[in-house]
Amino acid sequence: MIPLRRIRNIGISAHIDSGKTTLSERILFYTGKIHKIEEVRGGGDGPKMDYMDLEEEKGITITSATTTCLWKDHQINLIDTPGHVDFTIEVERALRVLDGGIMVLCAVSGVQSQSFTVDRQMKRYRVPRIAFINKMDRVGANPINVINALKDKLNLNPLPLQYPIGVEDRFEGIIDLIEMKAYYFEGKNGEIWRQKPIPQNLQEQAGIEREKLLDRVSLFSDEIMAQMLAEKPVSEQLLWEVIRRATLELTIVPVLMGSAYKNKGVQNLLDAVNRYLPSPLDREVVTATNIDTEQEVKIEANPGASFLGLAFKLTDDAFGQLTYVRIYAGRLEKGDKLLNTRTQKTLRASRLIRLHADERQEIAFAEAGDIIALMGIDCASGDTLCSLDANLSLEGIFLPEPVITLAITPKSQEDAAGMSKALNRFAKEDPTLRVSSDREANEILISGMGELHLEIYLERMKREYNAEVYVGKPAVAYRETITQAASFDFTLKKQTGGPGQYAHVTGRIEPSEEVFVFKNRVVGGAIPKPFISACEKGFQDAIATGVIQGYPIVNVKVTLEGGSAHPIDSSDRAFRFAAKQGFEQAFQKAKPIMLEPIMSVEVETPTEFVGRIQGNLLSRRGMLLGSEVVSDYTAIRAEVPLVEMFGYSTDLRSQSQGMATFSMEISGYQPMPKSEIARSLA
Repeated sequence: MIPLRRIRNIGISAHIDSGKTTLSERILFYTGKIHKIEEVRGGGDGPKMDYMDLEEEKGITITSATTTCLWKDHQINLIDTPGHVDFTIEVERALRVLDGGIMVLCAVSGVQSQSFTVDRQMKRYRVPRIAFINKMDRVGANPINVINALKDKLNLNPLPLQYPIGVEDRFEGIIDLIEMKAYYFEGKNGEIWRQKPIPQNLQEQAGIEREKLLDRVSLFSDEIMAQMLAEKPVSEQLLWEVIRRATLELTIVPVLMGSAYKNKGVQNLLDAVNRYLPSPLDREVVTATNIDTEQEVKIEANPGASFLGLAFKLTDDAFGQLTYVRIYAGRLEKGDKLLNTRTQKTLRASRLIRLHADERQEIAFAEAGDIIALMGIDCASGDTLCSLDANLSLEGIFLPEPVITLAITPKSQEDAAGMSKALNRFAKEDPTLRVSSDREANEILISGMGELHLEIYLERMKREYNAEVYVGKPAVAYRETITQAASFDFTLKKQTGGPGQYAHVTGRIEPSEEVFVFKNRVVGGAIPKPFISACEKGFQDAIATGVIQGYPIVNVKVTLEGGSAHPIDSSDRAFRFAAKQGFEQAFQKAKPIMLEPIMSVEVETPTEFVGRIQGNLLSRRGMLLGSEVVSDYTAIRAEVPLVEMFGYSTDLRSQSQGMATFSMEISGYQPMPKSEIARSLA
């Protein structure tokens, strides 16, 4: 069993098409996990970590894949995550359970739109990271620009640990500024890793870059500062220790470079993972909540403690449900009983699995710090699993709200059965896929993070369940809100000969920063305490269904100030209904408006097409935020309403002769112009 201090739980994340999966494939090859490299778009069997047929066909990563490999007496549990924003939940839940991360950046494009999302996610979970500047062999590669972008755009403190030996088609290797040695990568797949003296023509520049490195690192170590002032040499070991400490404290981001596709720089990156990224013992102590006492409990990575783990991902196949679990404390053996603290049900861990993408290896036990999978247990993504003697709950996973909805109907009765099974499974696997029904139209509604997100699930439904469906036009997930405060005073009074219904509520609603806030300001028992929670449920009923067009209501604070009750005719049901009606009464007076999702769009295009692409974005009610010329293309940034982006990929291809690409993610919600409401909701 490998000691905890030599385990690394890491994830690879980046903007789409930055080379994450190509890098993962090299890591598996150099650690001896695979014996043949497959390319993302190179035919053959496809990369090991992109094991779904759809991933191989489209050349993108759709679902995060997990594997375990060994590098120089360290165990690396690796998760390769998607880059496309539609599958951001895969990145979110991976970072929730990882200890460290590799942020991959293209040496030409640098910090791109999805890089901002990955950065926010890493900061949210306080994940120490290494930045790897990939594609150093590409025309236009400029690592200095990428390092400056990390500083200026992401507000990070990048620390270059290497200097390239050539760039673009002259990229040969890298100089390690700590060891002051050159590294070359020879052989068919770069497997011959040679260490040589620094080339004569680069010695002066390497010396300058090392001095810059020492100056930066000395800010974090009095010992290094003293040695520099005394003009004594600074040891490699001391530099490694100080850089590691600063990385774990999130004060710096070590920067390495290479070309995964050309098999250069990956072995040095693996060394850096071992040297600078945290073990489970180094990560900040996890906090759990004791459900019985509601007190917070600090959880340390101790194999001798009670078991505690988080189910962060589910998959379902012919063998049953596979639950990915990060173990935070304790030891889990085959056959142990566990408590699901959300359902309060007891489960049995009958089979423990070590994962390698879609391959499985059964194991007898696992301990704190490990990432494994359990077969056949009933739970949902985000559930906490613990020993029967510990009723603890870990913080769940941040879930972004869906922005697009499709109406689907099965083509036949057989398709209906397959569709039902598929949606049940997909919704359990992916918390950002929401399924509901429209009884009036007799349709099933599926909501997700974008067109590609839903398109992939419809394609999987067809392939895996032989279920074909008719698909309606995509609908946008609008929201409703208010712009001013308003009061309500509603009385429900019904007498029908038998028991009556009576409830009287008064209060006010006002705009809020939070999605929904409820405040109880009732005094003197005007509304009996048992009915207060019924009132809150009534307000929640109202915000769920909306008032203007039936869309959810957001950013509202409701204050219940008073009312009255009848000793016989009042009930929970009566107060719940009265609260809903009172809210709707006030909502109409509070100058309600519609909100529409706004997308942050980034288009990369050859410069000759910039004018027509910008014109098209403006015609879609877009607001241009700026553009940046990078090498032989231009990156255009804009904010555009989601409703205007449907079908954009087809238009962009025709405007740029198929040479431009784009990515987008939700930026936020903005008030919808009145002139657009009737057109968009027709």
